Amino acid sequence: MSRIDLEAMAPAAYRAVLGLERYGRENVEHTVLELVKLRASILNGCAFCVDMHSRDALAAGESSRRLFAVAAWHEAPFFDERERAALALTDALTRLGEHGVPDEVWDAATRVWSEKEVADLVVAIATINVWNRIVAATRLQPPVQE
Repeated sequence: MSRIDLEAMAPAAYRAVLGLERYGRENVEHTVLELVKLRASILNGCAFCVDMHSRDALAAGESSRRLFAVAAWHEAPFFDERERAALALTDALTRLGEHGVPDEVWDAATRVWSEKEVADLVVAIATINVWNRIVAATRLQPPVQE
């Protein structure tokens, strides 16, 4: 059971995060956006978000094989260079360590994405991490039945 209804208790903050979400949907390739959301949610252990984003991606035509492989994307042959760069950037931003995003991760992203696209990816990755933390704090659960 959820601890609190954040949308009801902090509606302006909730709308602000929804604005970031909308920005990502309008500016990042849909397939890449769903992979990024799923990967960050896996890393953060967010069951609600893993469920939501895997179902959204399946509904949009993504293959279950690729979605399952997001958990082991480094070894999986199913992702192109741009997707790999986005997933690596997701890993680095989600697991943000003492030294931030490593140069090799940033350089790989900027080789295959424009500066604007990288900026949009950074916002999208930051946004899913905000959602993951909101869900973790509120203990929102995925629906048991579809």
